[in-house]
Amino acid sequence: MKLKNLFILLFAAILMTFVACNKTSQAAQDTDQTEANAEEGEGTEENESEGDGADTRLSPLREANALIGETKLKITYGSPGVKGRQVWGNLVPYGEVWRTGANEATTFEVDKAVTINGKDLPAGKYGFFSVPKEGGNWTLVFNSIWDQWGAYDYDEGKDVLRVEVSPQTVEALQERLEFQVNAGGNVVVAWEYARVPFVVAEAGS
Repeated sequence: MKLKNLFILLFAAILMTFVACNKTSQAAQDTDQTEANAEEGEGTEENESEGDGADTRLSPLREANALIGETKLKITYGSPGVKGRQVWGNLVPYGEVWRTGANEATTFEVDKAVTINGKDLPAGKYGFFSVPKEGGNWTLVFNSIWDQWGAYDYDEGKDVLRVEVSPQTVEALQERLEFQVNAGGNVVVAWEYARVPFVVAEAGS
């Protein structure tokens, strides 16, 4: 009888251990998925490419190009999606330096000197950051260190130019972040219900 009871207790212990392991594994998977969702929103997911070279990133890499007079402008950025989430003040905090995109820092490149809303910016390639502000002007930041991941290593001491701009709120949802550029030098950063315009012009024009 004692042997039978011992066998039952042993079986129960093994069963409880098995159930506990399953719960732990499921909890870990749920945590990983939650963190992945949060990271994608902030644009910190890793670049996962298929063997055929297709870009399968959650926030695909995009370019905005324009010829402004004789000046070539190129903006390269990761394009995250809204996916039903609140972006401003939540996914992207107010008052903090933001990469203005996803994954690597957004880059802003001009082959000749230009002005940004009338302020001088030498020719070159820059990390393009912004500081969103609730109910007020945003700050656009052109930093000399363009080759960095997000804004984790951002150094204000490397800023080349800062420009204050006035954001606009619209009713039409922009699902994916997009830089809209035209030959007149008008640039708009559009995401969710925000539009952030600024003007790029050839220096001396």
